[in-house]
Amino acid sequence: MSGELKRGLEGVLVTESELSFIDGDAGQLIYRGYAIEDLARDASYEEVLYLLWHGELPTSSELDEFSDELAAHRDLGDGILDVARELAEQDESPMAALRTLVSAMSAYDEHADFEDVTDREVNLEKAKRITAKMPSVLAAYARFRRGDDYVAPNSDLNHAANFLYMLNGEEPNEVLAETFDMALVLHADHGLNASTFSAMVTASTLSDMYSAVTSAVGTLSGSLHGGANANVMRMLKDVDDSDMDPVEWVKDALDRGERVAGFGHRVYNVKDPRAKILGEKSEALGKAAGDMKWYEMSVAVEEYISGEKGLAPNVDFYSASTYYQMGIPIDLYTPIFAVSRVGGWIAHVLEQYDDNRLIRPRARYTGDTDLDFPALDER
Repeated sequence: MSGELKRGLEGVLVTESELSFIDGDAGQLIYRGYAIEDLARDASYEEVLYLLWHGELPTSSELDEFSDELAAHRDLGDGILDVARELAEQDESPMAALRTLVSAMSAYDEHADFEDVTDREVNLEKAKRITAKMPSVLAAYARFRRGDDYVAPNSDLNHAANFLYMLNGEEPNEVLAETFDMALVLHADHGLNASTFSAMVTASTLSDMYSAVTSAVGTLSGSLHGGANANVMRMLKDVDDSDMDPVEWVKDALDRGERVAGFGHRVYNVKDPRAKILGEKSEALGKAAGDMKWYEMSVAVEEYISGEKGLAPNVDFYSASTYYQMGIPIDLYTPIFAVSRVGGWIAHVLEQYDDNRLIRPRARYTGDTDLDFPALDER
């Protein structure tokens, strides 16, 4: 087969989308025309979901109705709780548990096997249920594995605050709730990243939305996609435990041939705009707690790597210390990424269904041809 080979499909255009735009040279991220900086500052996660799924920001009444509908789907039945409890007892990893739970959720959705998988109204209802329940199943699993009981959702709290409540059993303060809501906004969509593309490939076969989201969760679990922020925090803790200067620790790590997590990006050639915003939040949380250690350590590492290696931090670099200062267990960082990104996954799946064509690329064959087939006793 002739044509230029593009390993990893880098730079290949496979579709058109109205959802998000990335300028990797300018460090710009846009959701449906709105700069990420404006959305992070002024929009809730619910508003961003509405924007991604409906193409415009909601009015006040539309937002209230949409938020109420999401909240109404948060609670979990005994069946899915039993699955979460069993996964926790089996010590399943958080991302594998989330993948299994998302798939299992379809068994408790009467519309999961609706005959026309492209029906937009049915899919929007599925979208609300999936997005509302993903934080709930993750919180339930996290509580079960540490021996705690399930905490039922609080309909008076927004999407972000309710997750922290279901995870910790107490309402978060305003600073924590606002910070987590902003983190969800920042992670909601990011073009055709690997997990989004896998969801689209699944949807393009006219498989259902639960299958598409399950595919995306499985893709996100890979170390080259999700997990970088958890690795960043483990690195920072290693630096702290070593009692070494952060820069000296990084120099030693590089001399050993190790990579420093949280730097570089397939799309951005400059600092990830989301990293700038989360860096400010990490600093604010440190000041509020009276402990600037994690933020200052992160800045020292960033300045050295940027100056010596010419690499800029990505969104994972500062989300690590932000989540850690919020008391979130490190191995939940990637599942939380999924809890946010599901909004973007679903938006792209809806776009795929609206103008579907089976995604079926080809490979250049490099094997043998015209071999003579030997009889079994001659091999």
